[in-house]
Amino acid sequence: MNRRTILKAGGLLALAQLSGMSTLSALEKLGSYLAPTERMPVMFIGHGNPMNAIEDTSYHRSWQAMGKTLPRPKAILSVSAHWITKGTKVTAMNHPKTIHDFGGFPKKLFDQEYPAPGTPEFAKLTAEIVTYSHIQTDETWGLDHGTWSVLLPMYPAADIPVYQLSLDYDQPPAYHFEIGKQLNKLRDKGVLIIGSGNLVHNLREVDWSGGNKVYDWAKEFDTKFTDWMNKGDHKSLLNYQSILGNTAKMAHPTYDHLLPLFYILGLQQKNDKVSFFNSQFDMASISMKSVMIAAG
Repeated sequence: MNRRTILKAGGLLALAQLSGMSTLSALEKLGSYLAPTERMPVMFIGHGNPMNAIEDTSYHRSWQAMGKTLPRPKAILSVSAHWITKGTKVTAMNHPKTIHDFGGFPKKLFDQEYPAPGTPEFAKLTAEIVTYSHIQTDETWGLDHGTWSVLLPMYPAADIPVYQLSLDYDQPPAYHFEIGKQLNKLRDKGVLIIGSGNLVHNLREVDWSGGNKVYDWAKEFDTKFTDWMNKGDHKSLLNYQSILGNTAKMAHPTYDHLLPLFYILGLQQKNDKVSFFNSQFDMASISMKSVMIAAG
């Protein structure tokens, strides 16, 4: 066991003992957490309307199917478009609260709770393996709707530990991509990593008519990104703003809903396969296209 592993073990043991866990129990849990597992896939999920969490939509049904077919994770790390911070943070509490960070929706949506446990152990491990930037642990946030609206259909029992990584909005795409690269070790520890946002997200231009209209700029952005992802062209993806110009500005007047994708792209390995699902548009200006990257 090398020095870094010894220090990591000591930190986790101390954390466990503070919570009243015996040394033997802490050692057993530590061994379970650090043991290698089947390499987990990673996903970018278009979450769209929060009502998808409880309504019988095609997106809701696809998330339900995912939960039944994916390898069962030890923990879930979500990078949500809805947690923006100065610097990058990771939630490290035992019991994250359910955050209802929206307005104007039915009471039934506000009544939803997602009481999944947190995972201070994986939060600490995540903060340690990322050396590209300093990751601060946080015990105030919880699970926002970018996370729980997707996980509620996927894992309705809420019995898998969940934690979140925040977005430093002031950083360029390359920053988020590089952190994603360093998260790769978690895939071999049983952690399912999810980026939750939307490939195209312009709420100013939504079409409330309920028709099948899709704006040309929205189609162009969606098509370009899909092509680049299929080719593994990370250079173009990271420089999308200069390449696509006004189309990029229309697709993302603010790019909080796109930033989670760069973590998922950073996690892509040479022999991974890329596949897409939920490749539809909502209200003309929101792409629900979602991406899975899995070992080939």
